[in-house]
Amino acid sequence: MRYSKIVGNIAKKYLLPAFILITSSVIQAQDLELMAPAGFDQLKVHQPKGKIDTIIYPSKTVGSKRRALVYTTPGASKKQKLPVLYLLHGIGGDEKEWLNQGAPHVILDNLFAAGRIQPMMVVFPNGRALKDDRWNSKETSQQEKSASFAIFEKDLLNDLIPFVEKKYPVLKDRWSRAVAGLSMGGGQSLNFGLGNLDQFAWIGGFSSAPNTKQSNELLPDADKAKRLLKLLWISCGNQDGLIRNSKRTADYMKANGIPHIYYLEPGGHDFKVWKNDLYMFSQFLFKPVDPSAFPKYTVLGEKATTNIKSAAYPQVMADRRVVFRTRAPGVQKVQVDLGKKYDMVKGADGVWSVTTEPVNPGFNYYSLLVDDLPVADPASETFYGMGRMASGIEIPFEGDHYYALKDVDHGDIRIKKYFSATSNSWRQLYIYTPPGYDQNVTIKYPVLYLQHGGGEDERGWATQGKADLILDNLIAEKKALPMIIVMADGNFSTGGAFNERSLRTFENELMRAVIPFIEKNYRVADGASNRALAGLSMGGLQTLHTGVKNHDQFGYIGVFSSGWWANQPELSAPQYDFMKAHVAAINSNVKSFWIAMGGKEDIAFSNCKAMLARFDELGIKYTYSEYPGGHTWPVWRNNLYQFSQLLFK
Repeated sequence: MRYSKIVGNIAKKYLLPAFILITSSVIQAQDLELMAPAGFDQLKVHQPKGKIDTIIYPSKTVGSKRRALVYTTPGASKKQKLPVLYLLHGIGGDEKEWLNQGAPHVILDNLFAAGRIQPMMVVFPNGRALKDDRWNSKETSQQEKSASFAIFEKDLLNDLIPFVEKKYPVLKDRWSRAVAGLSMGGGQSLNFGLGNLDQFAWIGGFSSAPNTKQSNELLPDADKAKRLLKLLWISCGNQDGLIRNSKRTADYMKANGIPHIYYLEPGGHDFKVWKNDLYMFSQFLFKPVDPSAFPKYTVLGEKATTNIKSAAYPQVMADRRVVFRTRAPGVQKVQVDLGKKYDMVKGADGVWSVTTEPVNPGFNYYSLLVDDLPVADPASETFYGMGRMASGIEIPFEGDHYYALKDVDHGDIRIKKYFSATSNSWRQLYIYTPPGYDQNVTIKYPVLYLQHGGGEDERGWATQGKADLILDNLIAEKKALPMIIVMADGNFSTGGAFNERSLRTFENELMRAVIPFIEKNYRVADGASNRALAGLSMGGLQTLHTGVKNHDQFGYIGVFSSGWWANQPELSAPQYDFMKAHVAAINSNVKSFWIAMGGKEDIAFSNCKAMLARFDELGIKYTYSEYPGGHTWPVWRNNLYQFSQLLFK
């Protein structure tokens, strides 16, 4: 079955030269077999052969006798009890489809001879639970045929499995029972397997079709799945038009912490892919598995969400390694600079490529070094960071759900120009307004003024920081109150290094230009209790200075990955002197003085700890929090997630 009526004849070329280079480099790096070798599906004349039988079983579900094929690995005795894999076909196939097009007996004979699979039985049913179960039958309507794929669940569980377990010496526990299938059969396998975890411990969906249930219906009890699943295998060809079903399912499993293998491979919706899937999947069955190794099992990664739309690379692998490719035939040397530099290798086609070590989760800046010149990757979106426009790559991780794009009401990011008398220039603000701001015209909102770090600008929190998605999700979950977030440019030329003058310039800009502009042009609630100030790194120092000096104007102060420099008393001493003189007022006015760090690996950690020791001496009240990750955007996103839930309550 090729599902041709739905997706057409996709991917006639399933092993592109570019993929061959990547596959071989990955295999060498991991010392794993990640794809079937040449000849894996070719008959070896002098090798022992397994046995193929046809069985006819009575089906109470259908009300007729039905056919299935049975394969057993070579050498199985009549007394040897075997585990069983139920292997399902696609929408237009039947019990013979795998045998006619997929050579499963040859693949499994070869694997068994190589000692790579356990002795087993494989049952090939007809997954169309009808009395006339032929795909081309004119006795049944298309609607009846489609419905029959779901009905087959009862036939499988109540009729076929009991018949097999009565007729053959097979193991009858769930640990010895697997279900897998291709296309429509892949959807059936996921639906039936995950819906009956008391029956199946091994589940495989190959290029699963749209009959796959929606994820929350497919797996409502994540904890049960974690306890009972031995292996959940989800695979698909990267050129398959139905890949969205596999990705949706894999994304849900990842979000819910379900160990699984999401195996992406070059190819379309055809047996070249499904043969390889059977080769890979069968080697895991009925033996101990190591879930920690699951992320290594994929040929290809997914293109990064930070890529421009037309770019297939960079690709992010399941274990957070990244494959970079760029075409530059006329240069001598290309590297990827991700903090660590990786030498790229030039192919005969002028394409440079490299696979990195696992990259830190979340957002990472990077550059290409082309003959030592740092440039942005033309395949990546660019971000203002590092004091210049740079490429960025988003690495998914299990803790990223709170800034995921979800089906909730969304606010807006607005860009506003204003004239600053402080700098005597036009400047720009990024402003988040919560969902319903334009509709609820009588409501006045509290405001969080949120500052970026050094080398970034007012765009940072809206693009790298995903501030809008964080607040959209929190507001939808009623964990944070609707609020306006104002993101100003904190960069000012003061003719020297960061100093007291820089801090005062920012203070004047915020207090005399930004806040008056916002309160004139937006519906904001009055008073310090409806006003918060927070910032990261350099913005944290600006927050410390301005928030504390104006403690009667801000009810909430948030400092992320920052602290007064311990070795620069000329900068910090005036701040501590002011605090000492106003301890009681600061403690009274500031409802939450929230200070967060990215753990010991954060470059500001020591300065922050020294500052907090001074706060303790002075009697300044504060709350301290740590989120591991260093001086990085994943930390600051989490800081905003935590801090915003405390505000204006």
